[in-house]
Amino acid sequence: LLVREARARPVALVQQRHEPVPFPVLGLVLAPARRRAARHRLDEVAQAQLGRRLAQRNGRVVAVRDDAVQRGRVLVAADERQLADAALRVPVLNATRSGIPVIIIDSGLQSDDYISFVATDNHQGGRMAGQEMARRLEGRGRIVMLRYQEGSASTMKREQGFLDAIAESPDIVVVSDNQHGGATTESAYAASENLLAPLQTQDGTLTIDGIFCPNESTTFGMLRALQDRQLNGQVRFIGFDSSEKLVEGLTAGDLDALVLQNPMAMGEIGVRTMVAHLQGKPVERRIDTGVVLVTRDNMNESTVAELLRPPIDD
Repeated sequence: LLVREARARPVALVQQRHEPVPFPVLGLVLAPARRRAARHRLDEVAQAQLGRRLAQRNGRVVAVRDDAVQRGRVLVAADERQLADAALRVPVLNATRSGIPVIIIDSGLQSDDYISFVATDNHQGGRMAGQEMARRLEGRGRIVMLRYQEGSASTMKREQGFLDAIAESPDIVVVSDNQHGGATTESAYAASENLLAPLQTQDGTLTIDGIFCPNESTTFGMLRALQDRQLNGQVRFIGFDSSEKLVEGLTAGDLDALVLQNPMAMGEIGVRTMVAHLQGKPVERRIDTGVVLVTRDNMNESTVAELLRPPIDD
């Protein structure tokens, strides 16, 4: 998200994602960011058109093409096959050299050229999932993890956090943790089918006790594969992020838990942090926007329900 202060120098907030369009988390970041920007007389100039400005190839985001850092515009969104943190290094460096303060939202950058990094503690989110899995399995069982894809810093941290937590339960065996779902729900579904097939016996049961998926697309792809094989509800299943289908799965008992970020807080805090910086106030270099473990027991609590179904239009 690029914004610029009215009658003043441009400022930039960069929110980068590895997933293909449409960006569900990106939309949740932008809604509160726009509201906060308007309150502080910041003019959000380009991100509203992000979806239309993206060049796409086979459903993948290739690039955002815009004229100039000097105009305070969107800089670049990396192809999800690449390292977005590496791809954004040069545009962010150019922005800072042009006097545009930069705040990074959501996914880390291989650079120190920013004012603040506002994001989830993804390793902690993964640990939370691992601890919940161990609790539900009572410290014993066989599990698999379907990764997202190489180069996605956020999900790789979630995956490592999950494995670190599981390692604390020596009687839980990780049967597979080297398969990747890829960038779409369709590729995740195919990967899930390939992962489940050799783990299903002739009588239709699974030889594993638990499954973890580190983002929305892998969680949904695995959910579909379990449902199609009529294995839903027969294995402990923990996912990450939310969508209508995942909420339905949680309600039905096909999912045991979801770990949720707070993307609306990312947008709100991101703009608030930029405003504070422009006012000459000190800001934190790293701001953790938190994660929440959601189960059927707490999904109807007001604060949790807002994370499951964010009030974007409020």
